[in-house]
Amino acid sequence: MNQGNVKVKPFVKWAGGKGQLLDEIRAKYPKDLGKSINRYCEPFVGGGAVLFDLLSTYSFKEVLINDINAELINTYNQIKNQVEELLQRLEYLQDIYWPLAKTERKKMYLEIRERFNCLKVNSNEQVNLEKAVLFIFLNKTCFNGLFRVNKKGLFNVPMGAYKKPLICDKKNLLAINKLLQGVQIRCGDYKECADFIDKNTFVYIDPPYRPLSITANFTAYTENVFDDHEQIALGKFVDEIHRQGAKVVISNSDPKNMDKDDNFFDKIYNKYNIKRIIAKRMINCNSERRGEISELLISNY
Repeated sequence: MNQGNVKVKPFVKWAGGKGQLLDEIRAKYPKDLGKSINRYCEPFVGGGAVLFDLLSTYSFKEVLINDINAELINTYNQIKNQVEELLQRLEYLQDIYWPLAKTERKKMYLEIRERFNCLKVNSNEQVNLEKAVLFIFLNKTCFNGLFRVNKKGLFNVPMGAYKKPLICDKKNLLAINKLLQGVQIRCGDYKECADFIDKNTFVYIDPPYRPLSITANFTAYTENVFDDHEQIALGKFVDEIHRQGAKVVISNSDPKNMDKDDNFFDKIYNKYNIKRIIAKRMINCNSERRGEISELLISNY
C-alpha cells in the first residue's frame, strides 16, 4: 500500500477498520481489476483501508466513495481540497497538546469535543475545515480511537491515554490528498450509489456489522440504526447490483461465533460465495476480549 515511499494508511482509527484483513480482501480482488473492471465503488467507506490499497495499486477510470457519516465525509473532502490548511491547524493543535500535563490535556480535549459537537449540530459549511481538524484531533486523542455518538448525534467518547498521539501525520495526509484527486465523494444512503454501478464496477461493501450480542452494539457511527431489517435490505441491494453485472465483495460479522445455528447471513447471501476468515476484536474496553473471531467475506464471483 505505497504511494512513492510513503505507506498510505487510513487517517482515522475506525471501529471495523479493515487494515488487518487486507491480505484476505486482496485475495478476493477481481483478476481483471484496472483493466475491464475500471470503476470502483465503496458505499460504506469508513476509514478507507481498502480504498487506499486499491488506489495505490490500480488505475481506475472512475471511483465513487460514500458514507452516511457527514463528519467523516467532510474530512475526506477537506483532505482532498484543503490539505495544506488542514495540516497547519493540526500541527498547531499537536504543538499545544503534547507538552500538557494530564489535567490540562483533559480540559483541552473536553473543550474541543464541545466545540466539535456545537459545529456538528449547527452545521455550517463555512466551518467545514475546522470541523475536519477537530474530527481528526478527537480521533487521535480519544479513548481507543473510537468514533461514537449518542442518540442526539453528539460525539461522546472520553479522552484516551496516549503519550504523544500523532495528531498531524503530514506524510500520510499528503499521500491521501494525491490519491483522492479525481475521486467522487458523497455523503448519503448507500442505495444512492446504484446509479454509479455497472458491469465494469468492483464494489466493496463494509456496512455496520450485525452485533454478535445485545451488549456488543455500543459503537454507533451515526444517530441512524443499522438493524436486521437494514441488513436484509442491503442483501437485496447486493442482488440488484449483481444483476447489473458488478463484481461485489461484502464484509460482515459471523453470527456463528455466538450461535452455530444462526444462519442469518447464510440465508441472505445463499447464492454467493461465503468465506469465514479470522479477525481480531481491535476496539473493546476489556483487552482480554480483543481475541480472535470469525468474520464473513462474501463475494458474487
